[in-house]
Amino acid sequence: MSYQVAMIGTGTEPENPGRDGYAMAYHHAEGYEKHDQCEIVACADIVPENAQAFADEYGVDDANIFEDYTEMLETVEPDIVSLCVPPVIHASIAIDCIRAGVDSIHCEKPMAQTYGGARMMTQEAARHDTQLTFNHQRRFSDAVRTAKQLLDDGEIGDLERVEFSAPVGIFDYGSHSFDLCNYFNDEVSADWVLGQIDYSEENLVFGSHNENQAVVMWEYENGVHGLGTSDATGTGGPAGAVQCHNRLIGSEGTIELGPSSADEDEDESLPVLRIRRAGDEEWETVDTEDGLHSWEFIDRAIAENVRCLEEDDEPELSATNALNATEQIFATWESARRRGRVDLPLDIDDNPLDSMVEDGQLSPEPMAEEDN
Repeated sequence: MSYQVAMIGTGTEPENPGRDGYAMAYHHAEGYEKHDQCEIVACADIVPENAQAFADEYGVDDANIFEDYTEMLETVEPDIVSLCVPPVIHASIAIDCIRAGVDSIHCEKPMAQTYGGARMMTQEAARHDTQLTFNHQRRFSDAVRTAKQLLDDGEIGDLERVEFSAPVGIFDYGSHSFDLCNYFNDEVSADWVLGQIDYSEENLVFGSHNENQAVVMWEYENGVHGLGTSDATGTGGPAGAVQCHNRLIGSEGTIELGPSSADEDEDESLPVLRIRRAGDEEWETVDTEDGLHSWEFIDRAIAENVRCLEEDDEPELSATNALNATEQIFATWESARRRGRVDLPLDIDDNPLDSMVEDGQLSPEPMAEEDN
């Protein structure tokens, strides 16, 4: 089979990534370029020069360069769309793609700006039999896969607790963090969430609020517990309680994935993967083919999505799995808003952090000019 691929939100060229964007369409495109059955045929961006630059890079005909994505959907009728726009418009554009008859949509994380939007995306994809996936590509790290295999092989006994430390915040980076915890616990849904946050200095990532620091605990329906921390201040804070990217605590040992820094060269104190079984005096380093951060993981994610589309399989990066992580994110903020434990399923539609800022419960100081 062959698939026509289109991009919505090309962004600028990816040499200067930052809080306004990483030009993720270019990284998605590299994944599609590796598959003979995929052809990038169209792109859309509200900044015409951005779309033109992307088209020049990947050989898209001038006739298939658009400012209006709805016009692109009507004109080109692509089989696959990669959605690489800010989170605030994920839901509306994804739903338009679904209703336009697109077979597969691969969307950047976080899932949506509101919990209601995330639920609606998932609902509409199921209703129209559309493959909707989200780019939690770190699942495809060999380090993560190896850790999961060690866990499944019983190397640390029964899983009792999962932990994470997230820079930036639990909405942006933490979307990966919760997703990995859920992956290690076989996608079991959470039963309750208890969280607290600090948001005293504005922390906008891709236009969305992210708290400065957070601590969250939760319990899964199978009794496994979770502990998560975030710190966007660079001062350590709650994240110092975990001090690694992910930790798996079992009845007979512990597995750690680290370091927590997105720049692994900055922290050489931890190996990428290590294990300590009950009775061991020292940690054992486990060799892996790669670390926790690589653009190559997007290639692997897209390869798996294309395979699932061809074979009508449920993708690992499905909207259902992404919604579990998204529920935990918004439940953390909702717990802070309610000042108490939140039992799931989550019964809100808004974004609690946005709402607390809008109604004055939180008043973060504006970002410094150099940070914008």
